[in-house]
Amino acid sequence: MNNNLLRTRLALAIGMALASNSVFADGTRFSDFTPLSASAGPTTDESAPITLGNLNFNQVSIADRHTQMDAGKPNGTNELLNPAAWDMNTLNETGRYKGRFLFTVFEGDIAGIQRHDLRMGVTDTIWQSQSNHESFDPSFWTPWGTFITAEESWETVATGHTGPNGRLFEMKNPLTAPAILNPLTPASNDGANLVHQNVIPRTSHEGIQFDKEGNMYFIDELGLGGLEPDGGSIYKYVPKARMAKVLAGKADYFAAGQTFVLRVGDGNTPNATGAYNWVAITDENGAGLPGALTFVDPLNGGVTSVDARNTTNLAAFKGTGYQRPEDLQIQTIRDKEYLYVATTTTGEVYRLDLKAKTISVFANQSSIDLATGVAVGTALRSPDNLALDHDGNIYIVEDRNGGSDDDIWFAKDLNKDGDLLDAGEGIGRWASNGTPGSEFSGLYFDPFNKRRAWVNIQHPTSGNDRTIEITIPHEKNENEGDDE
Repeated sequence: MNNNLLRTRLALAIGMALASNSVFADGTRFSDFTPLSASAGPTTDESAPITLGNLNFNQVSIADRHTQMDAGKPNGTNELLNPAAWDMNTLNETGRYKGRFLFTVFEGDIAGIQRHDLRMGVTDTIWQSQSNHESFDPSFWTPWGTFITAEESWETVATGHTGPNGRLFEMKNPLTAPAILNPLTPASNDGANLVHQNVIPRTSHEGIQFDKEGNMYFIDELGLGGLEPDGGSIYKYVPKARMAKVLAGKADYFAAGQTFVLRVGDGNTPNATGAYNWVAITDENGAGLPGALTFVDPLNGGVTSVDARNTTNLAAFKGTGYQRPEDLQIQTIRDKEYLYVATTTTGEVYRLDLKAKTISVFANQSSIDLATGVAVGTALRSPDNLALDHDGNIYIVEDRNGGSDDDIWFAKDLNKDGDLLDAGEGIGRWASNGTPGSEFSGLYFDPFNKRRAWVNIQHPTSGNDRTIEITIPHEKNENEGDDE
């Protein structure tokens, strides 16, 4: 049983890749669309704000912040116009009730965790900060059945930062944590078992992914400029415990492990491609190696933490910097794993071959726009989130301006060779966001139902964050059911 649970997320990518050249029995795919030639303008209906490249795709708002607040459920601040900034999404991907609950987090100054029951249509806040937690960004279900998130908040200080944030948290009871209501009290969060996993060094977190060996990848969202001339780095955490024991509940994944930073060459060339290696910054128990920057955090129980960002700007631990790396996505093709990284400042998506240990550019402003047949240019700007559909296709989500130029791009890599340079390849606008003041966030394709996906409309001017469900309707006289 536990070995099967291990494979739920990791082996799913293999199935996606094998399906990439096949046609589903009912012929329905999210990749069946006509690329949009332009971004959407402002919408007056925030409950259906997305222009989709296939008119047969349906959209429906399944949750919104104002409705939550009207029901007395905490959702960031108590001000209607001050959004909570709903960010990344994930389902509970393992266990008895797998696929029933959709989790998202609040990226605003008041961090929080929200759970939506897809069967009952009920959305609950199950944890909200009352102290120094801020900017929860990742939303990820672990192979062993817990929920993890982390703070997108850290500072560049040459001698090391000593702030309370940049932490990764694991909620050990995400399905049973009780709903909380306003007014919050010191006991409101007592039912949620949310643990700071200090073995993970401090960075400005966003993307998180696990490979089939159980290693965890994460980034430091840092762009070019200021005291950090090279940008943010890419990291790998290798647990000390064997994954079989973790999955069996006999070991704690985060009890001990070693963190590495990616380095191309000597690490001093920003945005470098080619062969890379992993440079250790901690020992196998998670303690900083000699020379690494560490600090005692009195606001988090006096733990000693490793400062990943500032350590990996030191010569001995120098990591290659990329320009504001954000989301990560693993794709598996014929049992080989590839890690995609979006970099917002340079408008690029990189692809890491995890076995060959090489990194290359997958998509950028030189990629062909499938709507025009010429380079996309500045129509592609600020790639932020990444997503993978049932066919193993990569989607690129922009951090731009709703109602102006905020789009989701489909990457058409026909032969899955990791570039978009072959005939007929390129990127096309799959969807465009019309909600003023907002951005798309958290595109997530249902791993159990090939006809369903979700995306959040984050921090709109109205303050009404919301989750939109996108579906492909069944064809008439169709015999095949959902993959549920």
